[in-house]
Amino acid sequence: MFTIGDFARHGRVSVRMLRHYDAIGLLHPARVDPHTGYRFYTADQLALLNRVIALKDLGFTLEQVGAILDEKVDADELRGMLRLRQAELEAAMAEARARLAQVGARLRAIESEGRMSTQDVVVKKIPAVRIAELSAVAESFGPQHIGPVIGPLYDELCGRLEAAGLTGFGPGIAYYEDAGRGDDSVLVHAGMTVPEGTAVEGVEVHVLPGIEEAATVVHRGSMDTILPTAQTLARWIEANGYETRHYARELYLECPEDRSQWVTEIQEEIVRA
Repeated sequence: MFTIGDFARHGRVSVRMLRHYDAIGLLHPARVDPHTGYRFYTADQLALLNRVIALKDLGFTLEQVGAILDEKVDADELRGMLRLRQAELEAAMAEARARLAQVGARLRAIESEGRMSTQDVVVKKIPAVRIAELSAVAESFGPQHIGPVIGPLYDELCGRLEAAGLTGFGPGIAYYEDAGRGDDSVLVHAGMTVPEGTAVEGVEVHVLPGIEEAATVVHRGSMDTILPTAQTLARWIEANGYETRHYARELYLECPEDRSQWVTEIQEEIVRA
């Protein structure tokens, strides 16, 4: 048998917690010395302790944990509950990371106000190009909604192009339009430039019209950090007497595995105000 201190160390819990579990009837010691009152536990009781802690981590109250254990939750049931909770926590962490990236992008935009050079903005004609594309609707044009949609679209698109035996396609071109639902939703088009005659089942192939006059700027870095660059372009457009009528396009010039090394050209159609 183990003393309460040894059992607490093996179970990675506090002695105080074990005393509380004993007091509420959740986990009694295997034996209590009648003279000293010292509590002793067996190694077999670690299994019960593990279940208590796991159920607590699932979000159950101690009262609920006791009721669940009284119903004799087996290992398979508990494993399933833990996997579900694990998936929920991973999703919450991914959402938190995305929100942190958005906060960082806004902060960088604020810090760069009036300091980012607009001299790199170039006005040019964008030629028409043949693309293969997949599309889907995002809840809004915000990065927290675009990212989770456009990433899987490109994964699926490239997979289909490769499965069709196509190589050397690209670069990628993304463009956007209102989804026509009367809300903030946006239709996301994820495209890759392809040669004439390309045909892939389940993939739309068409000619993306050119832009007669576009204000363009090159962004270097992850798309999570594009906001200051995009807003610098917006300031240049207004300062030079232009206006825009559509969402900007994104031409992915270089997309290495390290996203901080990406090179993207933002292309925004402009007309005189």
